[in-house]
Amino acid sequence: MKRSIKQYRRYSQRLFAFAMILATAIQLSSCKKYLDAKPDQTLSTPSTIDDLEGILNNYNFLNAKFPAAGDVASDNYYLNTADLNSLTVQRQRMFYIWQKDNDIGTDYSSPYMAIEYANILLDALPNVSGGDVNTRNNIRGNALFLRGALHLSLAQLFAKPYVQASAGTDLGIALRLTSDITIKPVRSTVAATYNSILTDLQQSIPLLPANPTMKYQASKPAAYGMLAKAYLSMNDYVNAGLYADSALTLYNKLIDYNTVSTSATLPFAEFNDEVIYDARSAQPQALTAAKARVDSTLYASYSANDLRKIIFFKSNATGTFFKPNYCGVNQNAIFTGIATDELYLIQAETQARAGNTSGASSTLNSLITKRYKAGTYIPYAITDNHQLLIVILQERRKELLLRGTRWTDLRRLNQDPQFAITLYRNVNGTSYQLLPGSDRYVFEIDQNAVNISGLIQNP
Repeated sequence: MKRSIKQYRRYSQRLFAFAMILATAIQLSSCKKYLDAKPDQTLSTPSTIDDLEGILNNYNFLNAKFPAAGDVASDNYYLNTADLNSLTVQRQRMFYIWQKDNDIGTDYSSPYMAIEYANILLDALPNVSGGDVNTRNNIRGNALFLRGALHLSLAQLFAKPYVQASAGTDLGIALRLTSDITIKPVRSTVAATYNSILTDLQQSIPLLPANPTMKYQASKPAAYGMLAKAYLSMNDYVNAGLYADSALTLYNKLIDYNTVSTSATLPFAEFNDEVIYDARSAQPQALTAAKARVDSTLYASYSANDLRKIIFFKSNATGTFFKPNYCGVNQNAIFTGIATDELYLIQAETQARAGNTSGASSTLNSLITKRYKAGTYIPYAITDNHQLLIVILQERRKELLLRGTRWTDLRRLNQDPQFAITLYRNVNGTSYQLLPGSDRYVFEIDQNAVNISGLIQNP
């Protein structure tokens, strides 16, 4: 039986007690006694197909649990000393200047909390009757997709970047593949981490619908798109391109920015036409619209006719700031889902890396022409493949602001001396730098998790 969104919201309130138990279990899990206890199965085990659908449709439990630490540590913005000192979340100050800090908080615990829900769906489904084949497939497909996507987000922060030669020995993340919270996690290798991510996403594809009819749930193009992102982070450009192409074959809408209000506080609607799968992180305090000033070189890279320059940013006497943008909600949340503009950029980059200069130019122009004032865009006609790749990467940075991509891009591109860069912060006369390949590109694991499970801490 199908339920309306309003019905799902009412049902989700019945899960509140369970949610609080799970949240408390995770947040207070430094208590060894808790790990030895069996949870109350009457509260923690869904018993009907409606229970499972209720969990699946709770956006705050699942879609809104992605981490934001990478964006706080990235180079698209800066804070003045007063705004940095005003941050009440100490860990974000440390992220900003790339200093060690093992008090990671929700950037570590929230994704694992959502993974726990995904595992509950997977473990409970075989024991729950009811629901037609499509409903049951959709629940399983979404749970696999979520687990893979959330593990991928954690790997960008807490595991070394994927390097094929050392992936078999480099430390990955703690994979959670069961809902049994009494089983202590151990850290896998980077190779095993990505193998699990790819397997979950690939297994989700035949179970999911072909169209993203409810954008807070996964679909085939969402799974293809997440696989493209995963392979891109691995520098596997062949597979990244293939999966981006598969996603765009099913869904390829682009917004003409000439139809977007340049003066609106919220330029984009929630679940806008480019969104294939909607997910987000919580609002990082460091990236609020009143604090985060746009990097001046980045801002200057937008031409006068580029509508992104006035849709993405606002200026006043104290600087240029980000507008709340792609999430379409009244906060500076980070959009972490799948959207067509990113897939066009993945497709263009992988075409350029394969030597397909004309194809890459065509793909890039298809996107960027939608970003300029009508009649002003002059298509890129670059014949040198390396120069075209440089332009594509520049456009990628300009397009995907506050989208959870920049940190991953820095990690992967720093492996190529042609694109490796050193980041700098200046705080009250003190200069900080982040060198390519630095250990600070891998965050420390939250110390509570280390204390409980004996996980090996990152250096």
